[in-house]
Amino acid sequence: MWPFSKKGPSGFSSSSTAEQVTQGIDGTGLTAVVTGASSGIGTETTRVLAKRGVHVIMGVRNTAAGKDVKETILKENPSAKVDAMELDLSSMESVKKFASEYKSSGLPLNILINNAGIMACPFMLSKDNHELQFATNHLGHFLLTNLLLDTMKKTSRESKKEGRIVIVSSEAHRFAYSEGIRFDKINDQSSYNNWRAYGQSKLANILHANELTKHLKEDGVDITANSLHPGTITTNLFRYNSAVNGFCLNNAGIINVVGRMVMKNVQQGAATTCYVALHPEVKGVSGKYFSDSNVSKTTPHGTDADLAKKLWDFSMNLIK
Repeated sequence: MWPFSKKGPSGFSSSSTAEQVTQGIDGTGLTAVVTGASSGIGTETTRVLAKRGVHVIMGVRNTAAGKDVKETILKENPSAKVDAMELDLSSMESVKKFASEYKSSGLPLNILINNAGIMACPFMLSKDNHELQFATNHLGHFLLTNLLLDTMKKTSRESKKEGRIVIVSSEAHRFAYSEGIRFDKINDQSSYNNWRAYGQSKLANILHANELTKHLKEDGVDITANSLHPGTITTNLFRYNSAVNGFCLNNAGIINVVGRMVMKNVQQGAATTCYVALHPEVKGVSGKYFSDSNVSKTTPHGTDADLAKKLWDFSMNLIK
């Protein structure tokens, strides 16, 4: 019996797998981009979406690893439609190149899954001189979404199908800096805390989905944007820190929230992403935060409309 596996209103729980939450759903004719698809929950998300008939384009930093994932999926499912394109979310140049090549391909885009991420790494700057976690987890995805939005709008309009933008956040948003987003100290090495910086980037993911929802509604387009906590999964995210029996301690001594942070396997970890991306129950739902394939609650920062607007303007300025 999986602990804390009580089913929510959706009928699913923390123990539900990606295959279970998409059982019986036909994704034929849909096209999705999944970032960070060469390992962990990104790979499982790709595999399950492809199993449901979705054409998946994997955005991967390591194209050789992406090729291996594609071959593995095709062995299990020879009719799967899976492709890989190079994408480094920490580099704006790479994001722009990916978006340009995607648009040039003429492919439609129904679902964008912003999944790639790094966790609690030592202080480093991206190629564009932004703190690496903020750059990779938020800013790269903010730019990617911005560049692919017209393609999504066109697809939604022509296909008469709802587009979905799915942003993978984390319960770690609860451990962000006390002010939420440190706009004036993003690159301040002297006050940098690896876990709080991770929490800040994950809070940014939630705020991005919330503010994006407002813009999509103002534009009158049939596209939703939601964020989610996948659960704590033993993946490559842990390469920058030590995990003791599945519970991470940051250097401020914060213990992960019991229950929310119980370790999941990859099949369970990809469930909420696949649920939000494909399930008919989520149709028309936007600006929400999901956990264990159910709508969940964030911190007060996570629903702060002024903070979301400020982050949007701040991010827009950085990607110019």
